[in-house]
Amino acid sequence: MKKYGMVIDVAKCTGCNNCFLACKDENAGEAHEGYTAPQPIRFQNWIHVNEIERGTFPKVKLSCVPVTCGQCDNPRCMTQAKDGAVYKRKDGVVIIDPEKAKGQKDIVNTCPYRVIYWNEELQLPQKCDMCAHLLDKGYEKPRCVEMCPTGALTFGDLNDPESEISKLVAEAKPESRHPEYDLHERVLYLNIPKTFVSGTVVTKQDDMCAVGATATLKRDGKVEQTYTTNAFGDFWFDGLDSKTDYEITIQMDGYKSVELKTRTLASVNLGDIFLEKE
Repeated sequence: MKKYGMVIDVAKCTGCNNCFLACKDENAGEAHEGYTAPQPIRFQNWIHVNEIERGTFPKVKLSCVPVTCGQCDNPRCMTQAKDGAVYKRKDGVVIIDPEKAKGQKDIVNTCPYRVIYWNEELQLPQKCDMCAHLLDKGYEKPRCVEMCPTGALTFGDLNDPESEISKLVAEAKPESRHPEYDLHERVLYLNIPKTFVSGTVVTKQDDMCAVGATATLKRDGKVEQTYTTNAFGDFWFDGLDSKTDYEITIQMDGYKSVELKTRTLASVNLGDIFLEKE
């Protein structure tokens, strides 16, 4: 039995919204009997791209994060639904029955990711079902995955160790966006945007960018990352835990080392860091 899943690599997403457009093209105004009622043209995004901005000027990063139903192994929507209106197929896809779910608006509020939508006209909760109607016809992937130009979305059979997604899961260890929800999603993520620490290293005597300086990031005395400053003297430590204390050491041949401390309540720009000659 196949076990479908998806891995979304945020680092590869450019925010083109092809996934959203492909979903609309496949589902908007189209009923798939036994699977879904027609998706409205407006007000429902079964997959959408969130833009997440981190940092402060001039050290800012923008990440595009596609968000869709997680096809959870522990779906709250299914526990809330009455009369089997939401069910999980053997292949892992979670379906909202377009007949049994009518009038059950409470299902919408069960999802902490807010990816279940209420169709006011049909009085029906709706969401992504991984294009189950296509998968059952022999298609290898949902439309959103098919139309992604950068390969940010990887879909396949998690029970097949030779599948692309199984290899990706084994090698890259994707994660849930919110493991604290305890949903055990089958849609997982790589390179989830987290806090970063950045700065610019400058030589004090000549006020020039310190190219090639070594920046070392430590937590509790243990090295976590190192970075060689670029042509602008900049360094970036990304993917850091929030609300965590870090120590940063800046070193460059012929200059005195500098040690700094910071706490990641949010992404941090340490500003200009001046090196003095020994």
